[in-house]
Amino acid sequence: MIAASVLVAGIAGCTGADPGSSAPSSEAAAAASESQSPQPTSSATAASAEAPATVQPEPDPATARLSETVGNALQGVAAANPKPGQEQLTAALTGAGIPAGSLQVSASRTPTGLEVDAIEAAALQGKDCVIGQIRDGNVVVTVLPVLATGKCFVGG
Repeated sequence: MIAASVLVAGIAGCTGADPGSSAPSSEAAAAASESQSPQPTSSATAASAEAPATVQPEPDPATARLSETVGNALQGVAAANPKPGQEQLTAALTGAGIPAGSLQVSASRTPTGLEVDAIEAAALQGKDCVIGQIRDGNVVVTVLPVLATGKCFVGG
């Protein structure tokens, strides 16, 4: 019983509540709330607003040219057919001057014969992979690092 009284007195001392009261005082609750969520100072806010953005390195000129070539070729294919096949993509990219040996194109049908949601093509350029995707007629091109296998697609 004495331990329970000491515990209640100790808790009451921490919250500023009357030992006979079960709820902390509103002053103590407000002080605890303020101490738990510090407000940023104006100098901290100004410093974070002035922080420079992360700068992405420019791709090498050959990768930039290849990225543009892939984008233009895929735009042409997508304009003619928003859901092109693997053969159409391969023909358009090799026709744009991309060597077949550096090119990988994903399947245009699933193993069960269904159309895929998107088709992708990747062209190897040094340590970079220029990857283009056509999904519902929309083209997206990005540059990613080559995989450890030396390819752009897993299993490719």
